Amino acid sequence: MEIAIRNIGNSKGVVLPKPFLAQVGLDGQATASIDVENGAIVLRKPAKAVRAGWAEAAAAVSAKGGDALLMGEFGNAEDTEMAW
Repeated sequence: MEIAIRNIGNSKGVVLPKPFLAQVGLDGQATASIDVENGAIVLRKPAKAVRAGWAEAAAAVSAKGGDALLMGEFGNAEDTEMAW
């Protein structure tokens, strides 16, 4: 398939067919990672930020009561005499 390379101000651009974007999971993305590899322009889904979604996942676990302590509270007998 051939596509047109269009002038966009001082740059160039292409319009990618939606089915192509859907095949690689980019149809719902607002950004993409772009590289040149072996003479080809390669688009990829952007890498997720480290720990992305962890806060939401922890909140979901907590809402279901899955964050309870497994062993309960415990301490050493000598700890009662210590001043913290």
